[in-house]
Amino acid sequence: MFRVEGAEAHAYAAAPLLVFKVRITNANPKETLHSVSVQCQIQIQSARRRYTAEEQQRLTDLFGSPDRWSLTLRNMLWTHSTFVVPGFQGVTFVDLPVHCTFDFNVAATKYFAAIDGGEIPILFQFSGTAFYEADDGALQVSPIPWNREAEYKLPVAVWKQMMDLYYPNTAWMHLRRDVFERLLAYKTLHGIPTWEQTIERMLPS
Repeated sequence: MFRVEGAEAHAYAAAPLLVFKVRITNANPKETLHSVSVQCQIQIQSARRRYTAEEQQRLTDLFGSPDRWSLTLRNMLWTHSTFVVPGFQGVTFVDLPVHCTFDFNVAATKYFAAIDGGEIPILFQFSGTAFYEADDGALQVSPIPWNREAEYKLPVAVWKQMMDLYYPNTAWMHLRRDVFERLLAYKTLHGIPTWEQTIERMLPS
């Protein structure tokens, strides 16, 4: 059985990283598992929370206008993660790492950025392989049933804390190369020292 009991931002990764704390319980508490290889699909249960008017406006790009949400608001695949559980007996606790991005071309980033506060329902679907020793000492292999799931309500503050840690007071986006080159030419032509000042110059006052 899998149970997600917490989440925190990893402070020293090369890129934004959330770490979920997972409790794993073996159905047979006396059985020794040598290791467990786990794959996890993680989904955002977007239909299982309420949204303010401001959040609804920011989510239009993902789900359309609110009057269509009965058709468009569905579970959204966030990411996949894999990890290996060392040998244990009975119960153990492991870290499930989830690499994140601040790229606003990614649907999950748009979703998290649109939410002001509260919690986001997350669904974890586990699969994989367990390695254990049989009564006769032979190594056995057993698949993890596909119906192994866990739900967790991720505080939005944890996501925002992580992004503030890795991108303090900043955001980033992709541009087509030809658009970037035009922007660079404008910046160079007018002798503007920073990209922020370049964009501010182009925006209406």
